[in-house]
Amino acid sequence: MAKKAAKTGVIYVATGPEYLDLARRSLVTLKKTNPSLAADLFTDAPEAAKGAGFDRVHRIDTPHARSKIDCMGLSRFERTLYLDCDTLVLAPFGELFRLLERFEIAVAHDVRRLSGLIQQGHAHATPYAFPQMNSGVVLYRKSEVMERFLAEWAKRFRASGVARDQIILKDLLWESDIRFYVLPPEFNLRRVTLLDAWEPLDARPTILHSHRFMEHIRKPGAAPIREVGDLLHRERDALVEEWTARGILPEDRREAEEVLRVLLGPAG
Repeated sequence: MAKKAAKTGVIYVATGPEYLDLARRSLVTLKKTNPSLAADLFTDAPEAAKGAGFDRVHRIDTPHARSKIDCMGLSRFERTLYLDCDTLVLAPFGELFRLLERFEIAVAHDVRRLSGLIQQGHAHATPYAFPQMNSGVVLYRKSEVMERFLAEWAKRFRASGVARDQIILKDLLWESDIRFYVLPPEFNLRRVTLLDAWEPLDARPTILHSHRFMEHIRKPGAAPIREVGDLLHRERDALVEEWTARGILPEDRREAEEVLRVLLGPAG
């Protein structure tokens, strides 16, 4: 008789020692804020993960850059939260998993929606208002519908030749009848600087997800970011650089008319 799936849990997928180190760090924050929640790791080096605190470690036999879409369907949990390694958990999840009483899957919008990279699809050209979803935080349940969806995602990704799994995910969500939910940004917080504009009752930052945690892996000589404060400084510098490159001086960046002028372009 097959074992009954555990009710709720988190999975990480880490290939290579650098990503395993990031996963360990994320796990520490998960266990601190959600101590009763189980967390599993899928990795190509299970022996290196011993003693890291994961509840179970599963071997990846044929790792690749997007191994996560192969592993998500292997989760032992009835309700799973997949987290990329470059995440930190800042608060308890509360009733997050209750979303899966009504929906098969929940994801958040990607943030750089004016970028052609984030608007890109493979089989479908969708409206601007239907951009790619970020696949670094994915909440989903175990069901026949979801198993077929994950299998199709992996199959199409392998056949497509595209580099980013989000492109295929966007296609599937656009054409599918699957019940999916768009998570509020605090469950996949991609910009710490957003907190500058949040008032106390707006939201509770819960999952911080930043590619800047991987800069030391991708850029030789870059210093690892160890603290949220360091990340905030790095984001502020990048924000000033981007707006300055578009002709807005840092001291004018918060002027709404100037921001709209750059975003919308010339009239007519």
